[in-house]
Amino acid sequence: MKRLYNDRLDRLFREASELPMCPGVYIMRNKSGAVIYVGKSRALRSRVSQYFANTEHAVKTERMVSMVDRFDTIICKSEMEALTLENALIKQYEPRYNIKLKDAKSYPYIRIGIGEDYPRLTMTRKRGAEKSTGALYFGPYSSAGAVRDIVASMERVFRLPACKYEFPRDIGRVKTCVYDQMGRCCGVCRGDVTPEEYKENLKSVINVLRGDITAAKTELEGRMMRYADEENFEAAARCRDSIAALGKLKERQHVVASPEVERDVIAYYADPDGICSCATLMVIRGGAVADKQSFEFGAAQLMDENGISGEGGMTEFLTMLYAGREYIPREVLVSFPLEDGERELLSQYLTDRAGYRVAVRTPERGEGKKLAEIAYENAHVAAEQYKSRAKGDTATLGKLAQLLSLEVVPELIECYDISNLGGEHITAGMIVAESGKLKKSAYKLFSIKGGGAPDDYASMSEALRRRFAHRDWGPFPDLILLDGGAGHVSTVRALEAELGVDVPVFGMVKDDYHKTRALIGEHEDEEISIAREQDVFQFIYKLQEEVHRFTVSSMRRAKSKTLRRSSLTEVDGIGEAKAKALMSHFGTLSKMREASAEDIAAVRGISDKNARDVYEFLHRKDE
Repeated sequence: MKRLYNDRLDRLFREASELPMCPGVYIMRNKSGAVIYVGKSRALRSRVSQYFANTEHAVKTERMVSMVDRFDTIICKSEMEALTLENALIKQYEPRYNIKLKDAKSYPYIRIGIGEDYPRLTMTRKRGAEKSTGALYFGPYSSAGAVRDIVASMERVFRLPACKYEFPRDIGRVKTCVYDQMGRCCGVCRGDVTPEEYKENLKSVINVLRGDITAAKTELEGRMMRYADEENFEAAARCRDSIAALGKLKERQHVVASPEVERDVIAYYADPDGICSCATLMVIRGGAVADKQSFEFGAAQLMDENGISGEGGMTEFLTMLYAGREYIPREVLVSFPLEDGERELLSQYLTDRAGYRVAVRTPERGEGKKLAEIAYENAHVAAEQYKSRAKGDTATLGKLAQLLSLEVVPELIECYDISNLGGEHITAGMIVAESGKLKKSAYKLFSIKGGGAPDDYASMSEALRRRFAHRDWGPFPDLILLDGGAGHVSTVRALEAELGVDVPVFGMVKDDYHKTRALIGEHEDEEISIAREQDVFQFIYKLQEEVHRFTVSSMRRAKSKTLRRSSLTEVDGIGEAKAKALMSHFGTLSKMREASAEDIAAVRGISDKNARDVYEFLHRKDE
């Protein structure tokens, strides 16, 4: 086996030695042809040949190299072209050993429509140009929860409307809401607040979101004195309360730099045991930490600080990070060294994306150095927490492998469930757990063709047959779990024998109270109790509940869409195809009710008569 391994490396080394010394992208594949790693280099021959040279590699790199059976290359005109292509290929293939980050649409912003009469703070996942949209954007933030917390704080401190009414449309048309009665709203609905007064209050909000609480406090103090001089003591008291709330907000805000500082600080920590690594991003706005985000990577993902020959690793991470963020500050500090060529390449890439000069540098002294040290400590703590969780997950998977007598620890698990409403809307759901954690990006749904009485065994067999046909989804799992008993397991094992697939299959059975009881094989006497292994029991219970939730909720959504389309088919001249087109365009019936007949007629395939009939039908329903 060792000789065969060396022969393979020798072959790959010879092939790599014949590559040109030019920029390009290399694609590593395993025996089945699946892409397991994508990288780029300014000199393909040097870069690729080093993987297969008879030298020591880091643990993560060694693990990847052991899986490589062949590689492909794409020659590029420049390093920048190679960098961009590498990013695109990673998104396309999602290789096992590359880092994976959330897509651009995942990062939320706070939007303030300053061109409106009564601007509200809203969350958006798409940042537009401020001049073209007439809005200000703040962020991006690490999560929607962070945005909601900030918006709620601003609404509470500055008494902004938190209701669902639209202003000025609803002024004087609605009853005073509970927020106004509690003194938590300035009462726009009563008509007592002019757009000018409202926007004056909004200036303080904008100052806070920019990180300058001091300016907001100064502005509020000035307004409080002016109201007091005018003997408008109620308004002065509201300003006083806002100033007090701002003081508490400032106590929670971590000020780390001078007020004009706006930069991102990125640190990287690698666990010496090779179990994980972590990168931490600190967003500094107005001299304060506006947000913090940590990215933990398991042992499989290549995140060596400098990669091989100073390339890859962190360059790949930074490229993917900012490909998913629409706002880039003019300065990005990193805690790790970068070769001059890599630093210049990153700076040019970020400059091209931002539309203005972005500097990337590793600070060696002063304020920037301190910020990098703070970010590094955060990355260290996050990595240790991840490492602790990973050890627990590894132990649980090891126990599960022992209980089921598996040949390997099940790093990749797929779970299946069937849900239906009679013979219609039969849905099979597939969830995935990787290294003990749910991997929601890999979840799949199978719409099973109905007809007659529902047959769970046939439905499960069809779902697994379609899954095994999709080798492009990545490697087959180490273990398949079915929400069902011995009959389901027997059906799937027969399918595997037919297709020549060899993946262990077990059922997750429940007791009379619909609670997870045990795992079961192909025969009733193969039931394996997991009650005594509490960590294994909780893990299986989590999987069974998750696959059931995912499948049932998806089936209900499908049923709901069909019911809405069925409602529209009551209209003369509207069949399934036109009903589907209308629902696809408007999304919901309520949105369609708000549309005019002309808006409805604008949908492709809908005539003017169809539009009038649909409009009358929807409003007749309202009446």
